[in-house]
Amino acid sequence: LVLSLAWLGPALGAEDKDEEVVEEEEKEKKEDEVLSDEIKEENNVLVLHEHNFARALSEHQLLLVEFYAPWCGHCQQLAPAFAQAATELRNESSPARLGKVDATAQTALASEFGITSYPTLKLFRDGNRTHPLAYTGRMDSQGIVRWMQRRAGPSATLLQDTDTAAAFVSSQGLVVVGFFKDLRGEAAQAFFEVAAEMVDTTFGVAEAAELFQVYGLSADTVCLFKKFDERQTNFPVDPARGLDTAELTRLLRVHSLQLVMEFTNETSNQIFGAKIPHHMLLFLNKSSTEQLSLRDGFRAAAGGFRGEVLFVVVDVTGHGADVLPFFGMTAADAPTLRLVKMENNRKYQMEQDNFSDSAIRTFIQAVLDGKVKPRLLSAEPPEDWDTRPVKVLVGKTFEQVAFDETKNVFVKFYAPWCPHCQAMAAAWEELAERYKDREDIVIAEMDSTANELENITIHGFPTLHFFPAGPGRKMVEYKSTRDVETFSKFLDNGGTLPVEPPVTKTPGNSTSKEDPSVRGTDESRDEL
Repeated sequence: LVLSLAWLGPALGAEDKDEEVVEEEEKEKKEDEVLSDEIKEENNVLVLHEHNFARALSEHQLLLVEFYAPWCGHCQQLAPAFAQAATELRNESSPARLGKVDATAQTALASEFGITSYPTLKLFRDGNRTHPLAYTGRMDSQGIVRWMQRRAGPSATLLQDTDTAAAFVSSQGLVVVGFFKDLRGEAAQAFFEVAAEMVDTTFGVAEAAELFQVYGLSADTVCLFKKFDERQTNFPVDPARGLDTAELTRLLRVHSLQLVMEFTNETSNQIFGAKIPHHMLLFLNKSSTEQLSLRDGFRAAAGGFRGEVLFVVVDVTGHGADVLPFFGMTAADAPTLRLVKMENNRKYQMEQDNFSDSAIRTFIQAVLDGKVKPRLLSAEPPEDWDTRPVKVLVGKTFEQVAFDETKNVFVKFYAPWCPHCQAMAAAWEELAERYKDREDIVIAEMDSTANELENITIHGFPTLHFFPAGPGRKMVEYKSTRDVETFSKFLDNGGTLPVEPPVTKTPGNSTSKEDPSVRGTDESRDEL
């Protein structure tokens, strides 16, 4: 055994030396690869850097590039979908390809294209490096594929005669056809732009005079054909103003929805994506025949508010059960009606539920006219709410505590499920311990999923507001680092932070954020 070990010793030593040599050779090989313009691929995604980027642009007519950071959670979540989309596009021999750039390593490219958040996706067309197009589609494989397909081919199918038009219109539950006397005109070009963006809708286009006649048209018009509600909805092009892409997109999204939607897992994205400012909700138990009959009056009221109010039926025993706590309701409260203002989540309830169409119309109009006060949620205050270092506020007690003119009150508005709130909980408790003997400072918190305030709207979690002592009902939002020392500086300085020397930032450093468009807010706050 000793002889064997004596024999293995030099061999093991030599192996260590060889590993060092191999590591050095691998390092040199990687450096050579980076300096080369050769384009490597990972799961059909082009791996790009400053030395092969120009080549990639010259070789690919349509190139969607993801600028990412290896540590970015959203980038990691996107990676499988991005690779799947790249594979699908390649398998169908599309001229569209997908590529990726590690923006933390390729700082020159990150600086050139103004990358400040991750992931950022940009489309490069025909080798044009100076005017890439921002990606506006969904962050899933199907959304990416459809978005790229619309840009790889015509965004609308040309309908040349009555037979092809009739087949196209009946081919799906919903299609859009633009009728234009000049397909090269400005109105038609604006229509093609809308078609390129609305990738979940099928678009056709026609200019034949016989098709204008068949569909009862005399001038340029965009028509929405549906197999529900109104079968054909016309949007004439204003001869003076032309076709406004934003307005047409809005109209198509609004009228693509059923007059009365049912809230399900499949329809929730449509309901919230339509961006209709008010939602009128009928909560009912679908197992009750009597409650189901209430839908008739609800539907009768809906027509006059299309585009302003979206009517939604919510089954309290089905998918809708999950949203009941948001309204402070249980299934036993059905049937009942609520109107929600989407900009601030204010909820309105009839004093007495009346399900006739006239009563519903009257109630909605009163809310729109500002004649009805919102119904605000409030939990009951815990018995020991003011005995702990962190005071527990609810809707009923908020005013008397936050606007006490003798106190400086620092409030954390949170959601129990929010991971960012959970992460800062210990710091908030430590802060309260530090100031618990100060008579003029109150550290408090409020669960904003169970409590609402009339004049303060919370859009994301956690949100921190400081209410300084003195008259005037002042409020200051805290937006800096969430740690005990910075909180203390803020409090000791009367609700502002002392001016710090400026920090020089360089491209690619760790100050960049994950993309707010993925989650709707900054990387350390969850949106409502």
